[in-house]
Amino acid sequence: MTDLRADCTRCFALCCVAPAFAASADFAIDKPAGRPCVNLLADFRCGIHDGLREHGFPGCAVYDCFGAGQRVAQETFGGRDWRTHPDTAGRMFAAFAVMRDLHELLWYLSEALARPAAGPVHDELRDSLAETERLTRQDAESLAALDIDAHRCAVDTWLRRASELIRGSRAQELRGADLMGRDLRGADLRGANLRGAYLIGADLQGADLRLADVIGADLRGANLGGADLGTALYLTRFQVNAARGDAATTLPPAITRPPHWTA
Repeated sequence: MTDLRADCTRCFALCCVAPAFAASADFAIDKPAGRPCVNLLADFRCGIHDGLREHGFPGCAVYDCFGAGQRVAQETFGGRDWRTHPDTAGRMFAAFAVMRDLHELLWYLSEALARPAAGPVHDELRDSLAETERLTRQDAESLAALDIDAHRCAVDTWLRRASELIRGSRAQELRGADLMGRDLRGADLRGANLRGAYLIGADLQGADLRLADVIGADLRGANLGGADLGTALYLTRFQVNAARGDAATTLPPAITRPPHWTA
């Protein structure tokens, strides 16, 4: 199985170069796509890594490539970096954007396959995972040419069906709901469909989010203190890193408690 955890020591700081940044609460500066961040050092390390939040770069602190960076650097391009081999830069950055999306889909598919309740669609999930794995093994040109939106749509058909089987038929329907800044302390959100919900700055202290589908939910600044996300469906490190929590927050075994959370 593909390693879905980022290993920055085996990458060439692709997330610091390939995407564009717009000056905002997440990034202190504007940066066009393909241009190295001003904080990037010659050895591909970040010069302010230990103080990203303090320097106005919380977006960098929460980012997760699901292991796509080292995959592109070491496998797609065989260890050739974009500085030593500038002719690879454009192709490498384009391949990274697609690889990151493919790795995220692998994360979701792997989780759905680990849920016994999704058994009726395990065959379809396995087929989707195998096809996604196959696509990750393509060369840079093929990756860049891939219709990632079409593939994501095809995969999501089975992710949604798995979600329905896991959550049951009586779950709350909150897909895409605007819950920004809402007081949801102690809320019973078990099995809720929170796909794409806006939970920015929401107070979810003590909320029960077991079996809730949170794929694409925006948890930036949300307070998860004491909340139970132990069996939340499709939760990612990216979402958890963007939120606030504490020692009483329950997370799935695959997700490590962020260092910036309170004790």
